[in-house]
Amino acid sequence: MFTTQRNLLNPKFEGYKLDAIEQDDVVARHNLQYTATQATVSTNSLLSFQEVQSRITHNHISVAPQGSRAVYIDAQYRVVMVQLDQETPIPSFRAVYELSQPIQSQNGAPHREYPSAAFLSSSELFVSDGAGLVYILRDSGSDSFQLLGMCQLPQSTPFRLHCAVRVSSSEAVVLLSSRKYAPGNAVPTTTRRAQQRVDFDIWAVKFPLPLAVSSHEGIQTLDIVWQRRGHAVPSYIGYDDSRRVFLLLGDTSYSPVEAPLASPYTPSADEIAPIPRPNENLDAAAPDSLKPPPFSWTQTSDSVTVVFPLPSSTPSTSIKVTFSNQSLTLHVKDDIAPDIPLPHYSSRRLWGGISTSSSMWTWDHEGERHVGLLTLHLDKQHEGTRWPHVFASSGTSPEDPEVPETLDPSELYNIRESLEKYTAALHSGEDASGLGLGSDLPSLAKGEMDDEIDLSIGRDAQMTWVGEDGSVPPWASQSSDLPGRLLSTELPGSGSGSTSLVVKNGLDGTVFSLEPASIPEQPPKWIHTSTFSALSFVLASKTDTRFTYHLPSKAVFAFDSGMRERAGNVYIYRAAPPSELWAKQAVLTVGQEGSLLGVGAVETKRGAVLLCLTEKQLVLISNE
Repeated sequence: MFTTQRNLLNPKFEGYKLDAIEQDDVVARHNLQYTATQATVSTNSLLSFQEVQSRITHNHISVAPQGSRAVYIDAQYRVVMVQLDQETPIPSFRAVYELSQPIQSQNGAPHREYPSAAFLSSSELFVSDGAGLVYILRDSGSDSFQLLGMCQLPQSTPFRLHCAVRVSSSEAVVLLSSRKYAPGNAVPTTTRRAQQRVDFDIWAVKFPLPLAVSSHEGIQTLDIVWQRRGHAVPSYIGYDDSRRVFLLLGDTSYSPVEAPLASPYTPSADEIAPIPRPNENLDAAAPDSLKPPPFSWTQTSDSVTVVFPLPSSTPSTSIKVTFSNQSLTLHVKDDIAPDIPLPHYSSRRLWGGISTSSSMWTWDHEGERHVGLLTLHLDKQHEGTRWPHVFASSGTSPEDPEVPETLDPSELYNIRESLEKYTAALHSGEDASGLGLGSDLPSLAKGEMDDEIDLSIGRDAQMTWVGEDGSVPPWASQSSDLPGRLLSTELPGSGSGSTSLVVKNGLDGTVFSLEPASIPEQPPKWIHTSTFSALSFVLASKTDTRFTYHLPSKAVFAFDSGMRERAGNVYIYRAAPPSELWAKQAVLTVGQEGSLLGVGAVETKRGAVLLCLTEKQLVLISNE
């Protein structure tokens, strides 16, 4: 379903160069008459990690379809409309409705959510107060919006609005999320030490169209179409009109409520890193777990050097090496050392083309050693092209493992000692640790990569597809994983009309767009449309990122929250063609008055304008 196009990758990419944009030319600041806030109601009840994460990444701005206007809810629970003059653009702020302020919760009461909003159209709006009520509002053409009705979930559970979709001419569906509470909406307090697992419900509720003033007085119960449950709040919810399905993207799958939830993975005792006990030697690891890779390799701009360890007693007549422009054949007779793994490759396709006339191999047996080195010297057909792997199929199977490049050519010879220790451990069971196989880093990250930080960039994400009526589409499994960690979703209000994601692929960020279906029964197909080279690598250096959004094939925006007594910045990484060695990067200061709360884009006659909502200012970044 996700296929990476090699011609859209750029293995020769060197990095980003700073594009010094004049701050005053593109950034305008406007003080807020209606100040925003992220302060939550004080409570003694516990928040789970998933709830804290959801609150940190909550976008307090909601943008209307086609990016015509936006709203936020201020500290006094007023719904504030933001509209830009099409010519200037200068924003105007108008409080179009005032919500009833929720009463202070008692200890043990359900957690409030942030107030949230979702546009159905540029004049129709759903607003949640974060305490369990949704207000249905419509622009009546006057200074304020008209209230059409108020609704709530069963048991008045607090919820967050995610999106509102017109699924037909007579029906709209709104998606909500809420924490699952025990009967009576009781939650643990800080006096309880035991932390119980927290689940979250996804609700699809429907409204008849056209929206009209409710004929019933008071607060109505929402009409629930379907309900799903998972272990985390969705990081993204979208709707595919061509297939008539919703896409739930989160750290977990979302199962029907009547179906049992898959429990989080619990490692067995053998999988948990042991703690040394008195007189216990944990270094005596099993030899198989320390097995060295089958070869080691390095490269320059015009060549690739691959080294295979072989028993030093191997005669050269037992080695057969054949080169072609695209493949390698290497056979070694296995009767010379039946207890040592020997290389065996039959027309194995190389990652790139080589020149056979200038490629060669050498055999250094060094009789005083138990292990000799078979070295292949491969001349690249295309000088300057960086190979990520030796073989095209690397990492696709246990028999064809992924072998990282060794940066220091002198370290290639350490594989000799590695195999000697490994083979000795096979016979004696002694410790085979201390393998010197290089630093396992690509050249771009030399001296700068931190494996732990790199692995934490982005979010693990699973896709769950749900039909409009709550059914599972025939082409969909219960859930499926993305091919890598999720780095970015599309900028709210960008108006592209499609769904696109940026997924981690090594050091890069690959952009996948969902292809529209010709018929609803057609399975989804994600098309690799562009690549932000080294995006994962540069994002790893950002320690305070709150939002990461992108415009497909144009730019990725990484926003600092603006806390820690410093101004927040937006880091802009522009896309570049696969043939370019460098791309442009810009840094603009956003949050000078309070932390960043929300981001969106609004269209004007002069192009898209980026809205950045802080606690005291609205910062506009123009596309000039």
